[in-house]
Amino acid sequence: MTALRIGNASGFYGDRFDAMREMLTGGELDVLTGDYLAELTMLILGRDRLKDPAAGYARTFLRQLEDCLGLAHERGVRIVTNAGGLNPAGLADAVRHLADRLGIPVRVAHVAGDDLTAACPGRLAAHAYLGGFGIAECLRVGADVVVTGRVTDAALVTGPAAAHFGWTPQDHDRLAGAVVAGHVLECGAQTTGGNYAFFRDGDVRRPGFPLAELHEDGGCVITKHPGTGGFVDVGTVTAQLLYETAGARYAGPDVTARLDTVRLSQDGPDRVRIEGVRGEAPPPTLKVGCNRLGGFRNEVVFVLTGLDVEAKAALVRDQMEPALGKAADVRWELVRTDRADAPSEETASALLRLVVRDPDQGAVGRALSGAAVELALASYPGFHVLAPPGKGSPYGVFEDVYVPHGAVDHVAVLHDGQRVPVPPPHDTLVLDDVPEPPLPEPLPPGPVTRAPLGLVVGARSGDKGANANVGVWARTDDAWRWLAHELTADRFRELIPESRELTVVRHVLPNLRALNFVVEGILGAGVAAQHRFDPQAKALGEWLRSRHLDIPEALL
Repeated sequence: MTALRIGNASGFYGDRFDAMREMLTGGELDVLTGDYLAELTMLILGRDRLKDPAAGYARTFLRQLEDCLGLAHERGVRIVTNAGGLNPAGLADAVRHLADRLGIPVRVAHVAGDDLTAACPGRLAAHAYLGGFGIAECLRVGADVVVTGRVTDAALVTGPAAAHFGWTPQDHDRLAGAVVAGHVLECGAQTTGGNYAFFRDGDVRRPGFPLAELHEDGGCVITKHPGTGGFVDVGTVTAQLLYETAGARYAGPDVTARLDTVRLSQDGPDRVRIEGVRGEAPPPTLKVGCNRLGGFRNEVVFVLTGLDVEAKAALVRDQMEPALGKAADVRWELVRTDRADAPSEETASALLRLVVRDPDQGAVGRALSGAAVELALASYPGFHVLAPPGKGSPYGVFEDVYVPHGAVDHVAVLHDGQRVPVPPPHDTLVLDDVPEPPLPEPLPPGPVTRAPLGLVVGARSGDKGANANVGVWARTDDAWRWLAHELTADRFRELIPESRELTVVRHVLPNLRALNFVVEGILGAGVAAQHRFDPQAKALGEWLRSRHLDIPEALL
């Protein structure tokens, strides 16, 4: 059976608008996917739905489709997307109306059952992460466009693959291979050189979007359309494999993929082969992402220029203190971006950031903004702020809970309106930690030089609720021999002071020459709460790479 060519045209709600057309015109495809959802996106869509019950889906997808639906139909490319968000039925209807208006005969189906909000009082949105077999059912009976709500990102690939190859829920190894392919595709240009530690290895000014040539045995080749920007190599694929994962077991509703079995090899220019992936039965529960409003937040950034920065910061803190007494959470952070004898005012300035949170908008609104504005002529010399403070805005809190598969009514709603229940998996397996594999032989002793870690390793980091993960990988066998012994969890805590009081778990993935660190609780209540300067931990890995330690000269 020939390979199934699955491309991706969106990694998030707001990704490059013309990517859909680029993917449809740039080369051969069988299926085009679009991933629009993330933890923060579900909160945004939930707030949209509060204003308009007919909303709750990614509207940009419809605008892209208006330009590209005819192209997809002409080329026989089926479209699978989670742009339905909180309202997949509404988006499916909107696609039908669009197709009728354009005179394009397409069959539109959707997947339902993920919405558990009614069973979760106090939540703005609560949605179970469904697998790919609802998508597969829609495609098997001829859907041209399949719209879902909250499915796993990888389900956008496992569903089409199961439909095309006739896989069953018991085909764990094949499904695991598709999950790995889906995870590599899901973030779009992150696989083709975007956000890549070694971005200077190629031209990433406008990276193309990735596609997978998926085979019946679950193996695949990751590539991109000819002539598109960026590049695909073992490093870019490794980076994406480590993104927002944890240990060797990567659990999902269809299968648990064993990341410690993944083998990567360069298969030619811009082609990386993935093979050897093994799978296990999925866990007995489904993850449910819950978003709620946590309260209100306000922020003021004071600019401190020139001399006496510490004293200026102390003065404004003392002056603001009376207005902050009722707030539940007050955080000050002095960012020393200033330098001595600076050639510009901006480089002579430090930033003092005040963030205040409280369940009551009044405690963070007018009282705070008024107090800050009133200091304009009565505080430190050179007083000004980056932007006038506002009245306080609501912030969200993300939590995850787990329910049995049977608690969710997973349904494929076919293009003719027929509703087909999707049964839960017959076999499940409780997740357990994989024993740590043996480490490679350490490098022999030799001279060392104090240098940045990033000279010899790459990293990519991201968020999962309150936790952050930092995947670190070596580019050579010798660098791996050193990294595996040098970068322990304790050394990680030394290099990243924010993590010193937190639980840091290290996972070892020898096939990828990689370590994956999970830092528990560093993101507070999740990205929507904006707990830290980098609320999604996107640059945590780059901070780690910038830290200095003693590196063997043989590696430099």
